[in-house]
Amino acid sequence: MTAVDSRARDPVDDATLALLLEVAGTPKPGNVDRRRDLDDLRFESFLGGAVGARDGLELAASDEGSVGDAFERGVAGMADRAGTNTQFGCLLLLVPLLRATVVGSPAGDVSPSGDLDPDAVDRVTRETTVGDAVAFYRAFERVDVAVADPPADAAELDVRHGSDAAPALRDRELTLRDVMAVSAAPDDPDRVPDRNAQEWVEGFPRTFRAAEWIRADEGPLTDRAARAFLGLLAAEPDTLVAASHDPETAREASARAAALLGGADDGGSTGPLDPSDVDADAVHGADLDAAEALATAFVDEGINPGTTADLTCAALYVALRRGAEVAR
Repeated sequence: MTAVDSRARDPVDDATLALLLEVAGTPKPGNVDRRRDLDDLRFESFLGGAVGARDGLELAASDEGSVGDAFERGVAGMADRAGTNTQFGCLLLLVPLLRATVVGSPAGDVSPSGDLDPDAVDRVTRETTVGDAVAFYRAFERVDVAVADPPADAAELDVRHGSDAAPALRDRELTLRDVMAVSAAPDDPDRVPDRNAQEWVEGFPRTFRAAEWIRADEGPLTDRAARAFLGLLAAEPDTLVAASHDPETAREASARAAALLGGADDGGSTGPLDPSDVDADAVHGADLDAAEALATAFVDEGINPGTTADLTCAALYVALRRGAEVAR
């Protein structure tokens, strides 16, 4: 079979495929996958969300509209088709990645270099405006999103205010990247930072690292996605788990994931991997059979590492743009 140059593929198709591959990967402990529904979320809802988000993804990959407009449109379409919040965080990462894929190209065409890199994404986030921030806040009116309380000195910037926060954003002249910076560096050292926000202000290091794990791995992309998910969770506590439970629960969940990457369980002498030891070899050796038991335990305990799933989706998009293939 003749290989297809990934640079010639429609980036919106790759973004849509990334959304579908992420939810189809299994097991991803605590998250919906093709074998598991949650009480309030079903696998098919995520399929609908991926289809509904396409108009926003197309806007992100064009030379029309802003990053904030594209994100808001994507969330609106997702919510309309899925009937709930399925991929809010995924879209927050995919939109700037899509824009970076086409940035600098005439008429919004895909760059001839085809090499999506952190510098390109960083330029996109640095060029966001106050208007983008306002659109981001409006998107919170479309769906319920679990978020932690804002820092004490940023109460008026609570995203749960939705469009009511627009005057504060304009008064402070805060761009969307500025808003992300507030969540990326919380003032409380015990608080788990917003990993998606950190991607926005740090140049997407987790996304690109996990994309290389996926590219260098073998087997179906859905299995590679599941292993990358475990690696991301083992490396850093999940923001949604910390917001829904507490930071200690999030850290314990990461340690339990790390035990599947090469460390022993609680009764062993080796212990779980240190986060600094989470590398491609550890990720590729993840025990997906053992992860099935952890998936059941996390669902029973209400532990849902949703931010880790967002990062996995973004990594799948980058991996696809860099040559990863389905069934090849």
